[in-house]
Amino acid sequence: MPQFDVSSIGFYVLDILGRPVSRIPEGGRADYIDEIRMTVAGTAGATGMDCAILGLKTRAVTTLGLDDMGDWFLAKLEKYGLETSLVRRDGSVQTSSTILPVRPNGERPALHVPGTATLFEVADADLDAALDATVVHVGGTGLLKRFDGEPTVRLLKRAKELGRVTTFDLIQATTETWRLVEPCLPYIDYFVPSIDEAGEMAHDRDPARVAAFFKARGVKNCILTLGAGGVYVSPVHGEDFHLPAFEVEVFDTTGCGDSFTAGIIVGIVKGWDLKQSARFASAVAAKVAMGLGSDGKLVSFDDTIAAMNSFPVKTSKVQAA
Repeated sequence: MPQFDVSSIGFYVLDILGRPVSRIPEGGRADYIDEIRMTVAGTAGATGMDCAILGLKTRAVTTLGLDDMGDWFLAKLEKYGLETSLVRRDGSVQTSSTILPVRPNGERPALHVPGTATLFEVADADLDAALDATVVHVGGTGLLKRFDGEPTVRLLKRAKELGRVTTFDLIQATTETWRLVEPCLPYIDYFVPSIDEAGEMAHDRDPARVAAFFKARGVKNCILTLGAGGVYVSPVHGEDFHLPAFEVEVFDTTGCGDSFTAGIIVGIVKGWDLKQSARFASAVAAKVAMGLGSDGKLVSFDDTIAAMNSFPVKTSKVQAA
């Protein structure tokens, strides 16, 4: 029996966010905004944090710097209740960090320092401990210079040998990213990218065709987040389906996809079917979108269940390309 519900492995980044930002002031002038926050973020970091907020026993597996930002980050992970014995520290570069000036409509351009993400790897001695979880989540392919490619494939393959459920997300998909992602696909049970990322690799924008593209290459369940358009799900068994997003006031879209993945992981751990898991995950993402940063207004499992059962649903339907 695994020790943890989920092991969240890979890209952890410190986000410094401010909103609303409609312009960068000229010269040395200043504008005044409503809010600035520092948050745990990243396709592994935010997912792991949100899993912990939602009550899962969560292990963090990443690398941070030996700097003030790394100290803050580690303390924050522990405050949320994540187990951090496999969080390594490296003083040769700074902790991965991003400045996000969030626009009034919730969009957020990024200024990013790759930092420790480029150094992350899972040592052979740590491999089985990193996989000591019911769900093994890998997030950040495309920014994990040492871990991307064969090391990621090896970890996912070992996870399947151990009988783990695997979930996977990436970041900043490019033609080069596809070369890294393709060998991983046969070992992925739940592939949870945005339609933008997945479409870039599949050279298509139609959710049904994009999902079929990845399933033909080994993915078991393909779950495509569509932003305000909701989610398109192609399960390993049964027919594809679309769920609309919840109708909420959007403050910031940072971490919405990562939080959606956390909701799917909660559903896996609780043994829900995929439609129930996706509906819950949509509520998790909606709670995150209502505030600033990767946790937004997410506070607990029970609060999210209440939101899922009370939030209005958008009436828009998924559009084929």
